[in-house]
Amino acid sequence: MNEISDIDWVSMSDRAILEKMGSSIRERRLEQNQTQHDVAAKAGISRSTLSMLERGEGTHLTNLIRVLRVLDLLYVLDAFETGPNISPIELARLEREKRRRARTVQGRTGEDGEEWKW
Repeated sequence: MNEISDIDWVSMSDRAILEKMGSSIRERRLEQNQTQHDVAAKAGISRSTLSMLERGEGTHLTNLIRVLRVLDLLYVLDAFETGPNISPIELARLEREKRRRARTVQGRTGEDGEEWKW
């Protein structure tokens, strides 16, 4: 499930999206050879709630998060990560200010007064 998707999520109805998510959760559960009872118990939800989720029926968002955690699917939430918005001009300025080479400092000494030597 890590591959890039060709699914056109925008054109799908809410119900179709829920069903697709549910079937993906079911597939992942079966790949891991876990029963609904096992996953539900680990997630702290009832088996019927997990069954509803897998069928694409409405459930609480916290139930979805619990199941994603049990199935090691929390990485799907990476899509919600937002970073700082840096303008192209600011990005160019930061690139210009990056150090390009190291310089030696003349006359630097250590704690004992001796010149640094490698």
